[in-house]
Amino acid sequence: VQLQAYGGGLVQAGGSLRLSCVASGVIFSFNSMGWYRQVPGMQRELVAKITGGSSTNYADSVKGRFTISRGNAKKTVYLQMNSLKPEDTAVYYCNVQGVDGDSWTKFDSWGQGTLVTVSS
Repeated sequence: VQLQAYGGGLVQAGGSLRLSCVASGVIFSFNSMGWYRQVPGMQRELVAKITGGSSTNYADSVKGRFTISRGNAKKTVYLQMNSLKPEDTAVYYCNVQGVDGDSWTKFDSWGQGTLVTVSS
């Protein structure tokens, strides 16, 4: 299963961006779909995650500002980011975990990362 992420860019503080991540391949089931971010020299951190049962969890730093959702076809995950702050600047990675419908094995895939830069 491969992931392709879209939607990063440069935005002013207080602005909004929407990230998208599309999964390709045959997917039998999803355990979770999530977004992580990483700043150079720091560990990758969870931003938001949505489970197969549609429950969500968010990092405290983004609660009330970011919203994670899945597309109708269930192979796309979005991250709507509002009220962006300079400290949200990072490379954002999507992650999907589930069962591959071809090999019937578990997978844990990462997208290529998309840069979000928030200027003050």
